[in-house]
Amino acid sequence: MFGLWHAFIETPRLKLKLQFKVAKKGAYALDMAMEPFPLPVRFDRVEAEGGTLRATGSAYWKPDEETSVELRFAGDAFEGSLRLPSFGVFALAGIRGRGPTLYASLADEIAAYRKTDAPPPRNEAEIGAAVETLLGKLSLADKVGQMCQCMASNFSFGGAVASDPPERLVAEGRAGSVLGAFDLSRVFELQRIAVERSPHGIPLLFNNDIIHGAQTIFPVPLAWACSWDMDAIREASAIAAREAAASGIVYNHGPMVDISRDPRWGRVVEGAGEDPYLGALIAKAQVEGFQGGADGRGSLHDPDTIVACLKHFIGYGAAEGGRDYNTVDISEATLRNVFLPPFRAGIEAGAGSVMNAFNIYQGVPVAASVTLLKELLRDELGFAGVLISDYGAVDEIVQHGHARDTEEAAKKAVDATMDIEMVTRAYDHIPQLIAEGKLSESQIDDAVRRILTLKYRLGLMDDPYRYIRPEREAELHFSEPHLAASRALAAKSVVLLKNDGVLPLGGASGRLEGAGAAASLPSGVSRDCIPAGRGKLALIGPFADSKDLLGPWQFSRFGHETVTLYEGLVAAGYSEDRLLYAQGCGVSAPVEGGIEAAVAQAAQADIVLLALGEDSGMSGEAASRMRIALPDAQLRLAKAVAATGKPVVLVLTNGRPLDLTWFDAHMNAIVETWFLGSQAGHAIADLLTGARNPSGRLTMSFPLHEGQVPVYYNHFRTGRPLTEANAGEKFISKYLDGSNEPLYPFGYGLSYARFEYGELRLDGNTLTPGGKLEARVTVTNASGPAGVETVQLYIQDVCGSIVRPVMELKGFVRAALEPGETREIVFAIGEADLAFWSPAAGYAAEPGEFRLMVGPNSRDVRTVSFGLLES
Repeated sequence: MFGLWHAFIETPRLKLKLQFKVAKKGAYALDMAMEPFPLPVRFDRVEAEGGTLRATGSAYWKPDEETSVELRFAGDAFEGSLRLPSFGVFALAGIRGRGPTLYASLADEIAAYRKTDAPPPRNEAEIGAAVETLLGKLSLADKVGQMCQCMASNFSFGGAVASDPPERLVAEGRAGSVLGAFDLSRVFELQRIAVERSPHGIPLLFNNDIIHGAQTIFPVPLAWACSWDMDAIREASAIAAREAAASGIVYNHGPMVDISRDPRWGRVVEGAGEDPYLGALIAKAQVEGFQGGADGRGSLHDPDTIVACLKHFIGYGAAEGGRDYNTVDISEATLRNVFLPPFRAGIEAGAGSVMNAFNIYQGVPVAASVTLLKELLRDELGFAGVLISDYGAVDEIVQHGHARDTEEAAKKAVDATMDIEMVTRAYDHIPQLIAEGKLSESQIDDAVRRILTLKYRLGLMDDPYRYIRPEREAELHFSEPHLAASRALAAKSVVLLKNDGVLPLGGASGRLEGAGAAASLPSGVSRDCIPAGRGKLALIGPFADSKDLLGPWQFSRFGHETVTLYEGLVAAGYSEDRLLYAQGCGVSAPVEGGIEAAVAQAAQADIVLLALGEDSGMSGEAASRMRIALPDAQLRLAKAVAATGKPVVLVLTNGRPLDLTWFDAHMNAIVETWFLGSQAGHAIADLLTGARNPSGRLTMSFPLHEGQVPVYYNHFRTGRPLTEANAGEKFISKYLDGSNEPLYPFGYGLSYARFEYGELRLDGNTLTPGGKLEARVTVTNASGPAGVETVQLYIQDVCGSIVRPVMELKGFVRAALEPGETREIVFAIGEADLAFWSPAAGYAAEPGEFRLMVGPNSRDVRTVSFGLLES
């Protein structure tokens, strides 16, 4: 009964494909995936007797109602029954294997609708002329319809919304875009209604949140940011776009480019961390990948690309208390110097869309802010693309207390140049607002002009069905090349936080031992570089054999094939008789006898891998936490295992920086793996065994204590800064009960190699306007294997017209160094690197003294000084 199995369910109302994966590591485990609705079902209690397997658990959409299944196996076939909340009880009959795609029969049907003689891409002048011609034919009601978005089904990304069925809205021309169409057949059905039955046959945009992969899941964005590898991030975004576009999705609600300084906020998992410079580079790479392919040079007309939507404009990451949707109160200088750079970079890279933030700014909800959306985004930054509201954000202008009713909310959003209202129906008031003289039809024309222009650029107006490609889905989804790219980026995203020499697993040299030693390795990795395994491993914890490694904001139908840590270690060469497994506890609750079983396994092992963390529901939207410690059940397990005296390696799965102070004191090694995606287990095993050398570097500081939050590296000095000289004084900016410094600073990460830095040198003491200074430092791989060192450049403006941070990242080099190799790293510094925004001068560099710092992280740096001369 072990392995993959599939079955189809077909009723007059729906057709489902089910996949089951049966495994056993001490106890039986059952995982299930469902198409076309990629919603998780978890089986907690699994029993087997003879050829029959029974399991009970819960479904994501109705967790309080039991889900149950019975499978009776005979040879390569099975039969049984499944009870799904909201769906009912279904008889099952299936066979071994992943099975054919649910949409295999759709390929022949869609072929008749495709245009084999579609014209080549139109240039901007041709698109402009076509848009004006079509705009002239539309009634006001038709125009408003293009500005409205509906859900594809009853599935909701947020609160329930009162609306007509999508079929009716589309047929009547009252929706120009659709959110959440997970079913390719549904995309085809609704697009055909739009083309054949709506007043002008204008095709729909199909939108979805493709945050870190479509079907092949990559590391969550906070994780892939820790790679500091723009090429790999661009490639991941391009692969996500390729897979999504094959399923008819043309418009992404991503990337999220909010700067995040407060780890209590659940959405830190979706962004690049606390630094605006690095965040800007990553925003650019993601836009290029989504809209231009792996090399960033393609166009939106390419059917393997999708529209990138920068979100959330702006300041959402500064929500008070780290509580989602909460108030934001920041200065204009903070807005422009901290939160704006990633948006500016994404717009300069050509992002086709921007989405508003949920928060207020200067007392006004962003969805209604003329100051932010029209004056800053459109007029100053020159953004000419489509501005879309976040889910329900127009209605929420009323909830904020800035509009009396939805009619007034609609007026305020249109005045702020909001083009598309996501899902809610406040824009139905637009005709009345125009009749009353409160809005002009020219405002509506501007919005619809932008929407139609995007549809022409995507090629939809000339070939509405060009993105509905079931044969392309079958080729791309979860394909081997995409899985390989996910595994490679996952390995680059892991951050080694502590290591007393227990890692990598194995001796000084040799080959892996035992079954699985011939398992595949990433390209470029030699089997000879892997240390010999040392004795037995105890693999303990709720994430030791968990598939909950994908993280939030993903809708993969292949979640049941996620590689667990246990499976990754077996594939890396650890035979099952050398892996002593115990769950120990659940993520948030104890398991009866769990700690006792874990301690017993640890006592027999040479090394313990303690796999702890957060489940996917503890990170992401609406997943803010007061405490950023691991749940108490896991801490009790960790203390019991540590008490055995065996070497313990903590392997973390999580979506935010955590309070790890106790673990730093009691673990022999700490490996931050985040949520690594479809190939997580393989990637983690690659790092643990030494097949790959860790190279990830933190993009958010880890606090010493959650009472420090928010703690970030690029802070201001205050008038009474803490220094080594005044540490014993009372009236300075410090805590009575702990350090000001984080446990692990921004930019931090260890390697199995030891890198040494030489003297930092400048080729001059002054920088002239328009000129350049060069900073040079030698870096040597002094011992250990080949590795990548991320050499980081920081600058401090010592005295400015407004106070400047203690340091700001201004450059970095990822240097791959062989054992014993020395390389000179050169940074060129120009006037633009010193510029910032001030109320008096706008964006400019000010003459004066500067400090330049280089090192492996924001704490351990070498410093020199220079001056900028007046122009």
